[in-house]
Amino acid sequence: MNLYILRHASAGLRRANPLLDVKRPLDKEGKKHCLQLAHILNALHIQFDFIVSSPLKRCLQTASLIGTETGYEAQILHSTALAPDATLKDFQKLLKDCATRENLLVVGHNPNLTRFLGSLLVPASSPAEAQVRLRKGSIARVVLTRGPATLQALLDPRTVRALYATSTKSSRRKTSRK
Repeated sequence: MNLYILRHASAGLRRANPLLDVKRPLDKEGKKHCLQLAHILNALHIQFDFIVSSPLKRCLQTASLIGTETGYEAQILHSTALAPDATLKDFQKLLKDCATRENLLVVGHNPNLTRFLGSLLVPASSPAEAQVRLRKGSIARVVLTRGPATLQALLDPRTVRALYATSTKSSRRKTSRK
């Protein structure tokens, strides 16, 4: 299985009231980033069999924008296994339930996603933890086979912006009009 782990895009400042924070939407920059990331994923010919998202609004918006722009037409599953208070056990159960999928995208929050990704890369018996940084809008591709998972790629927002900028420039030479 190819597991794509995506941290939700920018959603502005955290709200003091937890009930309001649950409904915090993506900001303008977050929406723009989702479209740029989807453009890069399309250029890499990456399509998803299944998309699972945290039930919080900013994750659902991120998953929806990425899904729509990459041609995903099925329903996005809302799962508390990706919510901010989810445990590693919840995440492992989610992966087990989705084991038949070939390309799975999960959209969630930090610090959970970083811990979940680290647990896939470093065996539980190891005293060390994987040191991975997932900024808002970062996506990691992990190949899950027998034994420990393999991190194949990690795109952070700066890399996405740079790839998007170079892929959308015109290939024609500029000529002066005299």
